[in-house]
Amino acid sequence: MSNALLLAEPEAATRGFLERHLRRDGFEVVEARDGDALELLELTRPDLVIAADSLAAELCRRRADVPIIVLGRPDSDPVDRVRAFDGGCDDYVALPFHYEELLARIRAVLRRVSPAPRELIEVGHLVIDCAARRVTVGGVAVGLAAKEYDLLVKLAGEPSRVFTKEQLLREVWGFRSLGRTRTLDSHASRLRRKLAAAGGDFVRNVWGVGYSLLNERPD
Repeated sequence: MSNALLLAEPEAATRGFLERHLRRDGFEVVEARDGDALELLELTRPDLVIAADSLAAELCRRRADVPIIVLGRPDSDPVDRVRAFDGGCDDYVALPFHYEELLARIRAVLRRVSPAPRELIEVGHLVIDCAARRVTVGGVAVGLAAKEYDLLVKLAGEPSRVFTKEQLLREVWGFRSLGRTRTLDSHASRLRRKLAAAGGDFVRNVWGVGYSLLNERPD
């Protein structure tokens, strides 16, 4: 299962290098360009952010629950590092960097913040018993196919997060070369109908982006 990274690096060559290699190493990468990092942070809810130090402090203030690795300036010094950590970042890597070291630091941060597996997921009157692979809505059992269930568990893990179609196809179906496919849309449609038949209004299609379980976002 791949993790979603928001890459907020203003320098195009560095951003392109990281995007290319991180994808090859199994990550879903969302690139932030032209000052849209804060908007994408709220919209995509990434697992980790890689940001230039000029932007990292503001990202930390907006979303303290998302781990951030700072790419520091080539002339950065220990004072810059301390200030970045005091501001809430989780790691600091100065330019120029070795890609393998950055990759190891990304994986280490993700391991530290990964939540323990949940046996019971509850979203309103939707209950998922992960041990039994059983889904109920208001006490009514809902029979789901294997991938419908996997999709529901993914969405229910963060019910207000909008997951991109690319991320869902990679993490639920294991697709690496996406192309044009209706697989996700058809499964999401069937899942929505089955939950609705049991009395649940779930699974939102966020036009042009992907899907969420709920259409509301936390403040």
